[in-house]
Amino acid sequence: MDTPRKRQRPLQEVLEMRIEGNDVVIEGRLLKSVRLEHEWHDDIQDPETFRMALHKSNVAADLFTFWQRYPSSKQKFNYTAEWEDLAVLPVSSFEEWWSDRIKSRTRGLVRKCEKMGVVVREAEFDDDFVRGMVEIFNETPVRQGRPFWHYGKNFDTVKAQFSRFLFREDIIGAYYEGELIGFVMLSNAGDYAYLGQIISKIKHRDKAPNNALMAKAVEVTARKRIPYLVYNYWNESGLTEFKRRNGFESQSVPRYYLPLTMKGRVALSLGAHRPVAKILPKRFVLRLKQLRAVLYTRLYGPAPNNA
Repeated sequence: MDTPRKRQRPLQEVLEMRIEGNDVVIEGRLLKSVRLEHEWHDDIQDPETFRMALHKSNVAADLFTFWQRYPSSKQKFNYTAEWEDLAVLPVSSFEEWWSDRIKSRTRGLVRKCEKMGVVVREAEFDDDFVRGMVEIFNETPVRQGRPFWHYGKNFDTVKAQFSRFLFREDIIGAYYEGELIGFVMLSNAGDYAYLGQIISKIKHRDKAPNNALMAKAVEVTARKRIPYLVYNYWNESGLTEFKRRNGFESQSVPRYYLPLTMKGRVALSLGAHRPVAKILPKRFVLRLKQLRAVLYTRLYGPAPNNA
């Protein structure tokens, strides 16, 4: 077991470590859970063996959680499970997506981006690209109504963090007058491609670069004959409508929870392992998100205006 490493995210601390050759993270404060760091790409084949390895390592966590990666959706294991809703786009060909899965409005936004002079193409992860990433990350401290995880990072930090998995990633950039205004990190996870990062400058939002980036991501996924494109979770957020308009749909996979301590067993028996957002009524959660967005706008100021 390697020496644990701490990293800060807004409102939480994440502990990273390596157990039995697997990178894991420990999250939570009152109730700590451990999971594979790269669960979008890695599977747990033998949960009991892995749980025993966690016990031997004396990992400071109450629960061990893992899921079945899409497209495996039928529950395999007899453990406490909750269902995770993923945003999934079946991909057969770019032409099928363009003609049948998206509507004229979305096609119009992709065409608009091109007409306004934005060039979307596959890119190289070189120093110029990293400098463009840093500019995008540091445009605003708040995105989607919450503190932005990558805000404030410098060139060296971004280069080190995003160069780790280039062996399985395709990089797509959106350029306007030679300036990188948006990009996609498209990861090959085996049975599906995964949109690990899709982001653009807010001041260029009028050019709809994210729509053009998504179109290119679908094109690359189809060319590589990968049957699905996954874009994180399907939930009621500001991105839900964007996902829907680009042909994504909700698909569920089971997430399992195994207790490692007495606190973990009690939490599972009481249902306290669920995230707060899944316990509270959806209407109340949406209201809290709205209030959070207002709070951070007051703290950090409004997002940049369109150019």
